[in-house]
Parts: sequence; C-alpha cells; structure tokens
Amino acid sequence: MFRRVIMTVLFAGICASAIASDFTLQRLQCEYMVRPLGIDAVQPRFTWQMATPNQPAKQVAFVIRLAADSTTLASQPSFTSEKIQSGQQLFTYNGPTLKPFTKYYWQVQTWDQDGHTHIATSSFETGMVNKNNWKGAWIADRLDIHAKPAPLFRRAFQANKPIKQARAYIAAGGLYELYINGQKISSHQLDPMYTRFDRRTLYVTHDVTTALQQGKNAVGVMLGNGWYNHQSTAVWDFHKAPWRARPTFCMDLRITYTDGTEETIATDRDWRTSLSPVVFNSIYTAEHIDARKIQNGWNTANFDDSKWGGIIYRAAPSMNIVSQVMHPIERVETILPVSMRKINDRQYIFDLGRNISGVSEITLKGDAGTEIRVRHSELLDSAGNIDMSNIDVHYRPTDDKDPFQVDIYTLAGIGTETFSPHFNYKGFQYIEVTSSTPIALTKESVVAYFMHSKVPPIGVISTSQSTLQKLWWATNNAYLSNLFGYPTDCPQREKNGWTGDAHIAVETGLYNFDAITVYEKWLADHRDEQQPNGVLPSIIPTGGWGYEWGNGPDWTSTIAIIPWQVYMFYGDTTLLSRSYEAMKAYVNHITDISPDGITTWGLGDWVPVKSTTPVPFTSTAYYFADATIVAKAAKILGKTGDYIQYSKLANTIKNAFNEKYLDRLNATYGKGQQTEMSVPLYWGLVPNELKSVVAANLAKRVAQDNYHLDVGLLGTKAILNALTENGYDDVAYKVASQKTFPSWGYWVENGATTLWENWPLKAKSDISRNHIMFGEIGAWLYKGIAGIYPDENQAGFKHILLKPYFPADLNDFAVSHEGPYGQISTLFQRNKKVITYQVTIPPNSSATLTFKGIFKSVQMKVDGKLTPVSTQDIALSAGTYQFELK
Repeated sequence: MFRRVIMTVLFAGICASAIASDFTLQRLQCEYMVRPLGIDAVQPRFTWQMATPNQPAKQVAFVIRLAADSTTLASQPSFTSEKIQSGQQLFTYNGPTLKPFTKYYWQVQTWDQDGHTHIATSSFETGMVNKNNWKGAWIADRLDIHAKPAPLFRRAFQANKPIKQARAYIAAGGLYELYINGQKISSHQLDPMYTRFDRRTLYVTHDVTTALQQGKNAVGVMLGNGWYNHQSTAVWDFHKAPWRARPTFCMDLRITYTDGTEETIATDRDWRTSLSPVVFNSIYTAEHIDARKIQNGWNTANFDDSKWGGIIYRAAPSMNIVSQVMHPIERVETILPVSMRKINDRQYIFDLGRNISGVSEITLKGDAGTEIRVRHSELLDSAGNIDMSNIDVHYRPTDDKDPFQVDIYTLAGIGTETFSPHFNYKGFQYIEVTSSTPIALTKESVVAYFMHSKVPPIGVISTSQSTLQKLWWATNNAYLSNLFGYPTDCPQREKNGWTGDAHIAVETGLYNFDAITVYEKWLADHRDEQQPNGVLPSIIPTGGWGYEWGNGPDWTSTIAIIPWQVYMFYGDTTLLSRSYEAMKAYVNHITDISPDGITTWGLGDWVPVKSTTPVPFTSTAYYFADATIVAKAAKILGKTGDYIQYSKLANTIKNAFNEKYLDRLNATYGKGQQTEMSVPLYWGLVPNELKSVVAANLAKRVAQDNYHLDVGLLGTKAILNALTENGYDDVAYKVASQKTFPSWGYWVENGATTLWENWPLKAKSDISRNHIMFGEIGAWLYKGIAGIYPDENQAGFKHILLKPYFPADLNDFAVSHEGPYGQISTLFQRNKKVITYQVTIPPNSSATLTFKGIFKSVQMKVDGKLTPVSTQDIALSAGTYQFELK
C-alpha cells in the first residue's frame, strides 16, 4: 500500500523560494482574442494570466475596471467590479450597456496571498451590437445563381478632412475580398465563415485607417460564391441549399475625422458593379481565372467606371447578422516543392513533400490565351502521374467545365504573371501543371500555402522516439487541415463538418491549440441547425443533407461532448450554458424514440479494422454519455431538478445497456472485441465491482490481437484511454507506438504527414489521406504518457491531475500545454535505471501528482538535496519540481 503524502514546496528553477510580489499580468484577452475589433457581446468575457519568474504567486482577489477613455480608466472608470475574493482568472462583464462602435479599455488588478498587487490594461472595440445600427443596404449585381463570373463592386468618395480612424464593417452572403485604394485589406482568407446563412450571417470588422487618405478614395469588393451560391454538384446537394442566391454584401465604412466628426460610406445605389477575371469559383472544386479580363486599377480612385453597371438591392440573407469574433483563416505557412518532374514542355509535376490544405500559386510567362491547368492531388499512380481516385468519388459533375481540384488560368500575355485562387482551397501534396502551349517552368515556379483557421498553438511534444514525434506532427497537420471556421473531415473530397470526426478529435485540438473561438462558433451552428424535436444533422452546417443519415448519438453527440470539453479545458461555463437547452432537446428526442434505454439510432464504429460492433451498442453508450453530461451541466448551472432527472436517466440507460450486453460471469461485453470492451470502460458504463476484471479482459484481448488496433472511429476514442485509465498503461503504449499494420505508426512509417481515413495503405474505399477522424492519438500522448489531465472539480486546469507513465523503451518525453493559468510542462529523461522527472505548475494553480509503476525509490530535489517521497497523491502548488525515480 502507498501512503498519502501532502507536500507543498515552492521553487525558483528547481530549489529556491520565490518572492510573492515578483509577478506581472500577461495574456489579457477579451472574448478569447487579443484586443478584438467589432465584438457584439453584451457581456464580454475577460481573461488574464499571472506571470512570475519563480511561479508561486497565488491570486486571492481581483477587480475589473472599464472605461472608454484610457486616461480616466484608473481614476474614473465607467465600471468597477467588486473586489472579488477569488483565484479565478475569468470575469464576465456585468456593468452598464456597452455602446456600439466604441473602443473600451479594461484593466485587471489582482492581489496575491501576501497582499501584493499588480495592474494590467488592454482594450477591445465594440461593433454593431444591434442590427439596427447598420446604415448600408444589401447589394448585388443583376445576375442570377447560374452566372459563373465573380462580381466586382466599387465606390469612389472624397474624404475632405484629416482622418483619425476608420473601420470597415462588412457582411456577406458568400465570400468577399475587400480593397481600399488598390490595397487588399487584411490577410484573412475565405471570410466570412460558413454558417446556415438564412439563420445567421457573420460580419467582419477591419481597421482600415492607414488604407485611406485625405482626398480621393475608392473602396472595392469582389464577391465569391463560397457555400452560399454553390454551383458544383456532389452527393451532399450543396447546390440545393434553401438560402442559395447570387452573392451579396452589406458594408459600412465608418470614418472618424480628427475634428471629431464622423461619416459613413455605406453600400447604396451609388455603388457600381462589373464582372471580374474570376470567371468561375467553387469552394468545393476550384477556381478559373481569365487574366485577359483584368481591369487594372478597378479598386483605385481614378478608375473610369462609366462602363460599369448599377447595383440592385437585395434582402438580407438572414435577420441575424452578428460579429465574427474568432481566429481567421489565413495562409499560415509557405510550402516550397521538394521536387519537380518535367514530363514534357507542356506538363510538369511538383511534389510538396507533405499533404496540406490550402492553395497553390504559380508564376510563369506565356502567350495571351494560353490555358494553364493546375491539378491538385494526394496521390500519384504507378506511372508517377496525378491520381484523383481517392478524393473525387463523391463529386457528381454535370459536364466537363468544372474539373475537380483543377484551377484553370488563361494568361494575359503581359510578361511574368502570378496566379492563385481567391475563393477556394484544396487538399493536396502533388501539383500537376499542364499548358495548352509549351511553357518553361522551374521548381521555383510553384509555391503552396498551408491554409487553415489560425488558432494559436498552445501545446508542444518533443521526444527522440521518431515515430511518436512524427505522429504528433502528422496529427496536428490533419487537425489544422480540417479547421476552416468549423471542423471538417477532409479538405478535398468533402470539406464537411462531420460531427463524429469532430468530437473524436476535440481533445487533440484543445491540448494543442487555443481553438475555443472555432468551437463556440460551431456550436452556434449546431443550435441553428437543430430541429424543433431536437434532431441534428450529421454534417454541420448543411444545406439540408444529413438529417436522415449518420446523425445518431454516436455522431451528433457533439452537442454535448464539445461544450463539456471546452468547459474542462477553459473552466468557462458559457458554451455549456448556451448549448444547454439544445443538449436537453437532443437527449429528450433519443429518450422519446428509445423508451427502454437502448437506442438503435446511429452510424456505428465507422471504418473498423476487421471486427464490427453493433450500432445499438455504441449509440447507447453515447446516449449515456450525453445524458451524463446534461446531468453534470445541470449541476454546474444550478438546475437541481434537471440534475436529478438526467442522473436518473443516465442510470436507467446504464442498467439497460448492461442488461443487454454485459456477460457478468465472464466480465465481457458483446463478443469481447476491442471496441466492445473499451467503450463501456471509457464512458463509465461498467459496474464498479467489475471494472478491474473487464479492464483485464480488454488487455488480454489486445494481447491476443498482438497489441494492434482492431477498432473503428468510435473505438479509437476509447481503446487507449480505457487501458490507461484502468492500469494498463503498458498495453496502451504498445498499441500507440506500433509501427506495423494496423496502427497509427504504420501510416507515418509509410510516409504519412497527416492522418488517413483507413488503416490499410491500399484500401478500396474511405481512402482520403488527410482525415482527422482517428485523431484521438494526439490527445492521448498528453494524457497517456505525459499524464496531464484537467480536473473536473476545478476545471480549466485550475487544478491539474498528473499521472505520468514512463515506458521502458522511451528515453525522453517533453510536453507543454498552455492552459488558462499558464504553461504546464513535464519532462522525463531515462539514464540507465534512473528516471529524472520535472514538472512545472503555472502560477495560481495546483496539481496532484501520482507516479504510475513500481519504483525502489522516489525522491524530490529540495534545495539541491534529494528527499524521499511517496509515489501517490503528492500535492503541488505553483512552481517547478524535479524528481528522481529508481
């Protein structure tokens, strides 16, 4: 038996005590963004971190102040909270109503345990706040949904006084690019984000102060189809979306002059329109550009637009126009080809050396009218040519005018020309360039851009075990490749927001990236899509497809699982509260159609290795998970009656599940296969008295399978966690670190730079090479080896559970994760029979450390000396600690 040791030691580096007053405040955010522009939140959230070189400071109280004038913030704020006695580093504003179009300064003052204080200041700016504050009209050109060219819009105007500041507020049905005086505004791509346009339309705020000038100005807008006017045809019927219309937009350009006066240049009948050189654009397939149609200077003040036409007014896509406050899609990384192969003087193939989501850019010379086709693929065939067969299977073209993932450029013949799509992205590793006439290309003629929602990275893993290192990197590449304002399944074949893929990978995303803004937006999409009876579609957003297939609880449990995980990682109840009624409605619908506690509604353990699990088995497990989360959320939100009701429901489901599937005599579920044994363990369905025996039988089953996977999508979420959480860390590690088929490592050993959709290299179906649905492995590396877990009772890593595991064949493993309170880091190194373990707990948080395994001695370094400690339940406050284990 291990004895419980409670120990609190503060360290600077490793051993010196810290000075409590030696701290600062950092990472001030409003709505999880740094100094955001154009927020509509009437009760914005403020967050901050304590930073100290020695890390022991503990916040015991704080005050928030707010003012529209930075000079009066400290002396005469418009809002001052109470002095709140709390270690919480999250505050939701509850003061006077915020005004629109106003820059606010906010200040946080904190006190530590010794009474020392510190103050830090940041800012945010409100946007429209209310739809009635818009002055612009919704405008479009006079063409219909079948017109192919992208429209241009422009407006020239005079600014007769010196400009102090200017903001552009722009909402669109479709996609837009904004230009002022010939300059493209911002590095954003594919704005605004995809929503159910007829229920919620997003607008974006841009600071355009430096783009304007006193005197003549011109603003230009080019619109793309996006998901709003989808012209390509595929099995998901994007082209039948009920909101479909010719792209449209509304804009207010608000100018504040140095004399304090204001002027708004709004969309109205003074705008002019023409067609762009983008002669076709599809976010799903590709983009076609005819450079001969370029109108040079179209977005500058002196351009002659007398031949342009007038606009028409249009109805707004929806009456719910809200601010897009989230990390934007950008061209985050530039990727240069690793090789180029010249087939002949009209055909070249480039290899990026890795699979990405994004676009290519080509620079070349050629005669006017020369047609350049740029094909993008993940594979080459046996002859080394482009192979699209794994990604074009769901495309249903009506003619040959819209080839899949093939950009088409027609040269203007004006010297060196550079082309890249405006309103599209693709998934690819290989680029084939073909030309209607001979061209001369070099390896430098093509560049690619890795595009995705630019969520800040907050997690890092480093190990000399190359397979695990490559696997972590590949998993992150797959996650980011499938993050475009909502989580998708793949960036080429579908681009769909498959719910099942997303909830499997949510922890991977949250350990590695500050992705809360994307998930909060996506759960709003869920609420927009939910039917009155609680039903959700399997892909979100959707133009209508997905309400009849694939949307059982095993998939659309996103409505409960993602708000819960965001709460666990951030300690913020906002998303739980916003989604609570939708969670209840979904669970209530399953209850209505499954009165005996067993539901048959679902898709099942998708793409298994070989064994199959009955759909009612996995769907009922997720039904139980959803009911359990609703009960927990009810307790957190103070809804006592609901807590009692849904706790009882969860218990009813658990009993029905065990009655149907549990062999109590042999302590097995179903046929005893990996998914059947791991799912009940992971989701908490196994009776307490049988947990250890069921876990032992799972471990035996995995050993029978030669420590290789025999699961599908749902099983991958459960298998490693079920083993790790029940004492079989060694078995989980053997599975996770495998290099032969079937395993994650098998992919990276065969050159994968992202995760794949199927386990065999040459599967006959489900063969995307950039999929996130098997992405739980990325989270397990943080949990199963580093042993870093949030504590449900003090969520947001206010209290951290540390349960590291030291595999016998792993010599080093370093991990860091920046939670709401700061960076949590662990490192172990093996030197012969001695393991050195170091952990850093961020300021104002604490941890409980439990060492797994049997050791002859465990010692902690205190003031340079080793002191014996227990291996279990070591209480740690903020600081850095070092242990030696033998």
